[in-house]
Amino acid sequence: MSKHRTMLKAIRYCGISILSIGIILFTIGFLESGSSILTPIGIGTVMGAIFIFLMGVFFVATEETLEKSEKTPRGFLFKR
Repeated sequence: MSKHRTMLKAIRYCGISILSIGIILFTIGFLESGSSILTPIGIGTVMGAIFIFLMGVFFVATEETLEKSEKTPRGFLFKR
């Protein structure tokens, strides 16, 4: 279980750092007068951070489910 917690902490810190960079880029690009390329880059960075976080959580949940399924006997569902 501690392995999953450390993985979730790493995913959380990575996601938070990328998300904050994306929000800063979006804000700078949005508040700047004129046409700025930073606005779509900021939006893409925020979406990327959310995608990384969701995939990491999915990976941890899948790994935990596989560990639990290995503990159950193989012939449990197919008894005659």
